[in-house]
Amino acid sequence: MTADLHDPRQFRTALRSWLDGQDLTPPEPQTLESEMVQFARVQRALYDADFGRYGWPEAAGGLGGPDALRAIVGEEVVGRRLVEPGPFSMLEVLTPTMIDYATPELAADMVPRLLRGDEQWCQGFSEPGSGSDLASLTTRAVRKGDQWVINGQKVWTSFAQFSQRCILLTRTGDADTPNHAGISAFFVDMDSPGIDVRPLHTMHGVDEFCEVYFDDVVVDDSRMLGKPGDGWRLAMDLLPYERSTCFWQRIAYLYSRFDALIAEVSDQGASVDDEMGETYLALHTLRCRSAATQKRLADGHRLGPDTSIDKVLLATAEQRLYDTAHDLLSGGIELEDSPWRTEYLYSRAATIYGGTAEVQRNIIARRLLDLGKE
Repeated sequence: MTADLHDPRQFRTALRSWLDGQDLTPPEPQTLESEMVQFARVQRALYDADFGRYGWPEAAGGLGGPDALRAIVGEEVVGRRLVEPGPFSMLEVLTPTMIDYATPELAADMVPRLLRGDEQWCQGFSEPGSGSDLASLTTRAVRKGDQWVINGQKVWTSFAQFSQRCILLTRTGDADTPNHAGISAFFVDMDSPGIDVRPLHTMHGVDEFCEVYFDDVVVDDSRMLGKPGDGWRLAMDLLPYERSTCFWQRIAYLYSRFDALIAEVSDQGASVDDEMGETYLALHTLRCRSAATQKRLADGHRLGPDTSIDKVLLATAEQRLYDTAHDLLSGGIELEDSPWRTEYLYSRAATIYGGTAEVQRNIIARRLLDLGKE
């Protein structure tokens, strides 16, 4: 009997069987550059086998079916450590935005390039003076006929040095336009004249973040996403994805590291103690919450401020995992140049990236619990 690949259980079974028969092992040694090449390789294999097309609308090159199918793909390939979760998160965050806000023609042309692994995209939101406060951004786009001229700077732009396109927030309103109403979004080619990408050196040694400068960058009017002033609405629709659905594969990654930690601690002859149990509970709580978010999405609900709960739980679980590794690996993080050291340092940012923990708790307090501004 032919499997119904729109059914999540049958889809997972078929995907696992297919992955078991593929040789998609990442090359060694792994660098940020090789990880990006590997991600494109796995994406192309998934797309050619159709697994990478399920869960996306047919109008954008997909094969339909529930959004949960995409979560299953991410969980399986990241859980097997075939790809790292970072590039996968861009796929899950930016593709729905493109489908919802680009013209149907532009989405039909561009989205399959991303799903196939032909391209990588990045997200130009944060600025040096407006990280969590997007409404204060200053990058400006000025209309000139059928084109816009963009000037400004973005920062913390993940994978910009590997990206062919960028979903970019700019200010288009005049001085009298309220902050939120004066923001517009564009789909920008990263090889446009006037774009300068500068990777940022980070303490964990993986320079995935960049600052990006825009100096008289010309963008055609057809590349505006939505209408003038729709940028704030686009951001509010995008951020819940950034704070929820793209976590499913990161959760799979954290579970794989948890299993590796248990194995390493056991090899050292140490016992699996209460701290390890607390880490498991944090991961399990996060996964249950994320599963509920996936179900709400599958049932047709629109994601909103409640995804700030997902973000707080992710940051808590991630930092607890690596704090436990720090405590149990007997100086390995301080004294050894190992993946644990790199990942521990990266985990310090878990309460910052994607919106700080303080901002997320404020959202929960004000918008979910109605506790007011004080």
